Amino acid sequence: MSDSLPPLLVVDDEKNMRLSLQTLLGDEGYAVEAVESAESALRVLGEREFFMVITDARLGGMSGYDFIGKLRAQWTDLPVLMITAYATPKLAVEAIKAGAMDYLAKPFAPEELLHAIGRCAERFRLLEENTALRERAGEVYHLEQIVGESSKMRELRQLIQTVAPTDARVLILGESGTGKELVAGSLHSLSRRGKAHYVRINCAAIPETLLESELFGHEKGAFTGAVRQKPGRVEEADGGTIFLDEIADMSRPLQAKLLRFLEDGTFTRVGGTQELRVNVRLIAATNRDIVKAIAANEFREDLFHRLNVVQMRLPPLRERGEDVLLLGGHFTKMFAVTMNKKINAWSRPARQKLQSHHWPGNVRELRNVIERALILETTHEIQPASLPDFQLEARLHKGDLPRATGKETLDEIVAGFERDLITSTLEQNHFSLTRSAERLKLSRHALRYRMQRLNIAAPDGEEDAPAPTAKESREP
Repeated sequence: MSDSLPPLLVVDDEKNMRLSLQTLLGDEGYAVEAVESAESALRVLGEREFFMVITDARLGGMSGYDFIGKLRAQWTDLPVLMITAYATPKLAVEAIKAGAMDYLAKPFAPEELLHAIGRCAERFRLLEENTALRERAGEVYHLEQIVGESSKMRELRQLIQTVAPTDARVLILGESGTGKELVAGSLHSLSRRGKAHYVRINCAAIPETLLESELFGHEKGAFTGAVRQKPGRVEEADGGTIFLDEIADMSRPLQAKLLRFLEDGTFTRVGGTQELRVNVRLIAATNRDIVKAIAANEFREDLFHRLNVVQMRLPPLRERGEDVLLLGGHFTKMFAVTMNKKINAWSRPARQKLQSHHWPGNVRELRNVIERALILETTHEIQPASLPDFQLEARLHKGDLPRATGKETLDEIVAGFERDLITSTLEQNHFSLTRSAERLKLSRHALRYRMQRLNIAAPDGEEDAPAPTAKESREP
């Protein structure tokens, strides 16, 4: 009946009353903690969560009325029930004025007490449910939020629409900031589980010692600080979807338990022996090279195959061409509304600066750059001066040699490397063709020819140059 409730706190200086209440309420399934003074009660309230407090009006030391006043100053929503052997209408009014939810006179029937406690328990559950509903209401994902018209993004949206209605597990791979969480949310919202719970866990953000408890829950006394039973996030997601972000950061022992859970949906809470079962769809994501993690014995290969029913690879922003400007316009409109600014255009030099940047932080970096630009811009269109110089970001470029994936030809791989090198050099030389050509040991004409061939926009103020001669185009 009260498995999901925190304990209630009894404050009474009479030992027999404390024991009687603990026995009565314990038989009804409530967890009870009892203390003999208001001072002790204030201390434990600062250490643990309770769903209500029962206090006597007369206590040794601080009175029950003063106790309620101090309690109300810190825990405004915590219900308090006052009991006393000296019941008068005047004292009842004082108790309510002090902040008590209800008032019981000794001797009272057990049914009266249980009824009052039941109302507080129901109130706590409703507040918890409302909080969860509010959180879910703010997590509405739509496929339209995945902005981009490059071929890879169109294919990705089509794949999401195809896979979402199924219960297939999905493994989302991609660099940080590419939008893995947005894809996971879209998969949930488009599924038949879309109206059920969507639970997210970042495996890298939770200490390893706590991640198992967070995922599968724990029993009371399972470890120091486990003062009550706590259901895990998989139980919260029952009937819905659970998204495990950065799953490659999960420890191998926990990977083994997750593998067992994926087999049939069964698990046991930390410190428990009862086998529980839930029905959830699991979506996982990582920004790590999963093959390297398996080779380094950091990630179980059998778990990879269990998760990898459908694999979705999110392209980095630098490979999405004109999507940079499309996303820039999307974020500009969004921030213009929130900042109440009439800015909806970009100057040509600003657009060129966006297109020539490497974007090591991907869409997340672009979003931050646009937010900064709208904060700083004082005209009606974004100017290059409102954008960062990208000198620090340029140092984050990947230093590894390009790898053959089997999906691109050698010419495509070489062109991609050449494009990255030229755009990086342009950034470092403040988009000067002359200085960039000198750095690359090319003539200015040869550099422009290569930029045209690789579809790299020329900086503003540079006049169109004639096509280079055959000799110039072959210059190193």
